[in-house]
Amino acid sequence: MKQGKDGEAVPVVIGWMVLDIQATSSIPPHPRTTCPGQVHYVQGGVARNIAECMGKLGADPFFISVLGFDMAGTLLMEHWKSVKLPTEGIRRQQDIKTPTVCHLLDVTGEVAAGVASVEAVEKFITPEWIQQFKRMIRSAPILMVDANLSPTLEASCRLAAESNIPVWFEPISIAKSKRIAPIVKYISFASPNEDELIAMANALSSGNLFSPIEKHKCSSDTLFQMLKPAIWLLLQKGVKVLVLTIGSDGVILCTKGEPNSRIIGLEKSQRHGFSQQLFETMTSSSPSNRYFDSKVPERSSNFLAVHFPALSASVVRLTGAGDCLVGGMLASLSAGLDVMQSVAIGIAAAKTSVEVDSNVPSQFSLETITGDARIVYSAAKVMQHKSKL
Repeated sequence: MKQGKDGEAVPVVIGWMVLDIQATSSIPPHPRTTCPGQVHYVQGGVARNIAECMGKLGADPFFISVLGFDMAGTLLMEHWKSVKLPTEGIRRQQDIKTPTVCHLLDVTGEVAAGVASVEAVEKFITPEWIQQFKRMIRSAPILMVDANLSPTLEASCRLAAESNIPVWFEPISIAKSKRIAPIVKYISFASPNEDELIAMANALSSGNLFSPIEKHKCSSDTLFQMLKPAIWLLLQKGVKVLVLTIGSDGVILCTKGEPNSRIIGLEKSQRHGFSQQLFETMTSSSPSNRYFDSKVPERSSNFLAVHFPALSASVVRLTGAGDCLVGGMLASLSAGLDVMQSVAIGIAAAKTSVEVDSNVPSQFSLETITGDARIVYSAAKVMQHKSKL
């Protein structure tokens, strides 16, 4: 079984590989009829997108997933081999129907409707399949799991916990985000949007204590104040770093205590090539732990929230933005950058992704990514930094 370059440990990602059929209407679509537009076949799946983004930023993740030997599976596997990422974790069988999703995108590039055929993920990514890669998971700098893995979420998280490996939970959707409830004690990072945050908070409380937010056009400060009780609940339940995505307003990073590597357990950093250059460029231009006090104890009830603005972009397609945000952060954390620096890199990667047709750009420019990240990093604003609420 392969590890990273020179035998080093690599991050592990578990989740979907999906063929996305993306139909973009050139006019507002009408029910019960066709409309003019364009249809694209795109390599997709949240976990797949995240892993490919990480690979193109030099993190070389080990990816665990499933594919069939059908047309969709062949297309996905050929592309995966072309980006030179390991295939040993991808289960292939004749009786597997490759996960396929058809999205109808509106004229703005947002998803208007969709149909998913993804039963194979829950049927074939089993605890037994995951167990084959326990050595990879136990030596990884970080494990990312997506909420599609209903039967194997806890088994995957337990393997990581046995070796104190931090786990990143990607909620996927409002309904699936609730799957955090039985595994929250294992989770170091979570990356919900506002609606997923509310669903997660309700799943972790004794009842539906939190109501959906009517966002309208309120400021990020107002939105934060409305969401703060739900955020604090997740932090109290054990999530160490909450990466709250708020669309075109950027990201709100929330922690209880201070998110340094000692606290979150991300100590097995690895870097070479692109990731080495990324690390050197960011550390030389954007100082580590900008707002963090190293004297704050690990078990502190200190509540820190920092807003990172989004970057202006020439939007082509929005479907890969959130995945590249997470992929950029995971690659940066795996390279040894701190959480603040990693959020900035993630937002820069997301900007690059929305300016291309594919979910993940064919390549990232080191100069562009780090230049954009410096802009985001310098514009970050502390929203709250005090003990408790």
